[in-house]
Amino acid sequence: MKLFVDTNVLLDVFGRREPFYEDSARIWTLAETGEVAGFVSAMSFPNIFYILRRAEGYRAARKAMGLIRDAFTLVPFDLQITNQAIDSDIKDFEDAIQFFSALRAGADSLITRNTKDFPSGDVIIQTPAEFLATHFRS
Repeated sequence: MKLFVDTNVLLDVFGRREPFYEDSARIWTLAETGEVAGFVSAMSFPNIFYILRRAEGYRAARKAMGLIRDAFTLVPFDLQITNQAIDSDIKDFEDAIQFFSALRAGADSLITRNTKDFPSGDVIIQTPAEFLATHFRS
């Protein structure tokens, strides 16, 4: 199963943001252990770096980049994805980039906490909790 993971889910893990941390960390672990194929947008790297550098410092931000790189497959952010995002009806440009990156990856699900911000149909849009309840909890 292929999962595309939105930036906010990764930030939940780094920030240990409650009540989202546990489910987001489980998604990360599934990708890290190869139980699912995990994908992230190349755009997530500078966004996360910027946020973590300001909150926790340069060294922590650099370490985070390596952790993401080692657990997930990067989906390149290119002209095609940019054009799709510009031409789409998705109101938030960053969300549009995430959505079209998920499509590029061939993801079965896009994992995000902002499900209402994404269109349905081409890929299943789920929160970490929804995905886990459907696939990894009895």
